Amino acid sequence: MINGQRFARMATDAVVRRPMLWRLFRRPLRAMFDGLAPTWATRIGPHHLWALELALADVPPPRRVLDLGTGTGVVSTALAERYPEAEVVGIDISPGMIEEARRKLPPELAGRVRFEVGDAAALACPDSDFELAVLSNMIPFFDELARVVAPGGTLVLSSSRGAETPIYVPPERLREELVRRGFAEFAEFSADPATAFRARRS
Repeated sequence: MINGQRFARMATDAVVRRPMLWRLFRRPLRAMFDGLAPTWATRIGPHHLWALELALADVPPPRRVLDLGTGTGVVSTALAERYPEAEVVGIDISPGMIEEARRKLPPELAGRVRFEVGDAAALACPDSDFELAVLSNMIPFFDELARVVAPGGTLVLSSSRGAETPIYVPPERLREELVRRGFAEFAEFSADPATAFRARRS
């Protein structure tokens, strides 16, 4: 997995600098996560959600929630349980991850949570579709995030192992990119080893 971790970090750094490079990394990353899907649950622990939970503590209950880079749906499930009136959409580029997410979804949440295969760089979602968008260990595509998060909505990016997470963007870079796209009210959270960064769409 070391090579995979290095590749994920290299892809993240490259795509955040130059989003057009995503076309070079999309297929190999999809294949990598398809291969990891059957054992993904063994690679994440309870700390995966710690900083995210802190960041969500005072967020008003949303109507629609986007879990981008949902993986096997752990975050989507947690979001649906936290916000019992919300519809949650989990999107991932990996069909293998989405298959696992659908298989693991608790039956009582099936009416409010759905999983879709999709590309975070070009989401099949209307403008301003979500009051809350969450990315956990996920490459941010800033233009798309600005498009789909509703005015007044909240964006949270969490990293389950902080700066050691293979897919990680430093908070100063997040702030720089997001302020240019109409986000403000930035806040950082830490629950060792996890970190999270929160912003509100103006």
